[in-house]
This record gives sequence, C-alpha cells and structure tokens, in this order.
Amino acid sequence: MLHRHRGLLFSLCRHYSRRGLEVEDLLQEATVALWRDHERLLSLSAVPQTALIWKIGRNAVIDCLRRVKETEALPEGYEVADEDRTLLRELHERIALLDEPDRSIVKLQLEGYNYKEIGDLVGMTEKNVSVRLVRIKEKLRKTMNI
Repeated sequence: MLHRHRGLLFSLCRHYSRRGLEVEDLLQEATVALWRDHERLLSLSAVPQTALIWKIGRNAVIDCLRRVKETEALPEGYEVADEDRTLLRELHERIALLDEPDRSIVKLQLEGYNYKEIGDLVGMTEKNVSVRLVRIKEKLRKTMNI
C-alpha cells in the first residue's frame, strides 16, 4: 500500500518543504502515522483509502513542522531583500500563509488535480472545492493588490 501511494506522499511532503533531507523526514513521519492506522486503511476500498492516506499524511506533516518551528530559530541577520521578490514568489509566500485546508486545495490545483480529485483528497464535495477556490483566489488578489 505504501509503495502504491509513495508518489502521493512524496508530493504532499514537497508541498511543505523543498529541502531534500527535510522532505525525507516528513515522508518518514507520514509513513509512521500511516503504519499506526494501517488496519483501518487496509479495510477500505481504493478511493477512500487514498483520501484517508492523504489526510493522515498531511496531518503528520503539519504536526512535524509545528514541532520543528517551535524549536528552530531563523539565523541572525536573516532578511528577504525586497528587490529579489517577484510576483510569483510573493504568490507562493501568500499561499504558504493560508490556513489548512485552503493551502492544500490551492497546491493540489496548481499540481493539476481537478475539483473532484481535490475533493476526494481533502474530504469535500466538488462544489465545495470550487467555491473555496473562488474565495481563496479573491483573498489572494486583495492581499496582493492585483
């Protein structure tokens, strides 16, 4: 089961980090969380199983990152130069500030998933995903003054 969904888990971990070793740590945390709930996962059919794997993995990744953020401080003198910002980078920064599940919904759409697939993964209806995306996009436009 883990081999079949490894791509989904890896993609999920890459949403939350781009650093190689951290992605591997997040993947390991998600795998451990899935192992703890493996009996329930094995009793489900393919679609609910995939959705539950995504939810359990996402929650494990978020929990792991919260623990790291509480203990890890930024280096001294850390500043982001304004002249280095591009519109795309600013958009990704704004997306990172969104609350869950909005951040996941946007990232899944950017990855090419359709509304139904996103809904299955985050546990919403297709229509709810559509409405949430419209609201999220409007919120991002306002915050970026576009």
